[in-house]
Amino acid sequence: MNTFNALVVREAEEGNPKSAAASIEQLSDADLPVYDGDDAVVVDIDYSSLNYKDGMALTGKGRIIRSFPMVPGIDLAGTVVSSESDRFAAGDGVILTGWAVGERFWGGYTQRQRVKADWLVARPSGMSSEQAMGIGTAGLTSMLCVLGLEAGGVTPSDGPIVVTGAAGGVGSVAIAILAKLGFDVTAVTGRPEEHDYLASLGATAFLTRDEMSEAPKPLEAETWAGAVDAVGSTMLAKIIAQTKYQGVVTACGLAGGVDLPSTVMPFILRGVRLQGIDSVMAPLADREAAWARLATDLPGDMLAAMTQIVPMSSLPEQGEAIMAGQTRGRLVVDPSA
Repeated sequence: MNTFNALVVREAEEGNPKSAAASIEQLSDADLPVYDGDDAVVVDIDYSSLNYKDGMALTGKGRIIRSFPMVPGIDLAGTVVSSESDRFAAGDGVILTGWAVGERFWGGYTQRQRVKADWLVARPSGMSSEQAMGIGTAGLTSMLCVLGLEAGGVTPSDGPIVVTGAAGGVGSVAIAILAKLGFDVTAVTGRPEEHDYLASLGATAFLTRDEMSEAPKPLEAETWAGAVDAVGSTMLAKIIAQTKYQGVVTACGLAGGVDLPSTVMPFILRGVRLQGIDSVMAPLADREAAWARLATDLPGDMLAAMTQIVPMSSLPEQGEAIMAGQTRGRLVVDPSA
């Protein structure tokens, strides 16, 4: 029987998810989950990635894991070994992001996984598994944000776009895509040492986290044609207050908090649109459209510049780092190391 390595989180003390401990274990095909009534696909995983949710799972913060034991990892990319679905055959390159994988269902921090066919997207031609996981959930979310701006009619001639959490995965990919599309991008970051990195991705101006975290007035000077916000809370409220007439703000994160201390004034006096972005349960058609655009609109050299490969064995430490805001860009996870 085939055996492989996986990172498994087990609950160290019954009833206390925060005491969960992660370690590398050797599993076999018999350990893989079974999904009754669904077309299952077994995938040999080339790479996974590290996202904020993964940090929560690895550190026990936020109680994101629904049951134990759990193989975390909300992303994976690899090659189909066997398939009960007409959509996929052995040898196909596939990508999985979201669908509560790594939270409710076993995820990508393993060398092999069994998943539902409905969760998978065919990997675009010319895109490697490493590149796909350099993009991952963060990059898919970024592209959905860009599509949200476009759906709202925002164009480069309308004015600058502000991107918060700029040095993180969502922010990095968003800046690179927006710059490629001709937008003037302002990056918000609490780490001034990352300015050169962000400028290399296409950011043309910078704002500090502190100045964008000040309590906003109901309306402020019209500054932004649109926004990609991964922070939420006061920063999102300030951006909304500064958005131009009929501008679009895409909200995809809550690193700064779940509250929104805003007023209705930007919405009813300026026609500002607040567009929520969810990549977890996004329909297949939306995912396929976003991945097709990522294959053409995200420059390969910029993706490489924002990507670092880390061994699966380092994930407990990397999880702490991403929760502390100490990571840059995208961390691609090698399950063989």
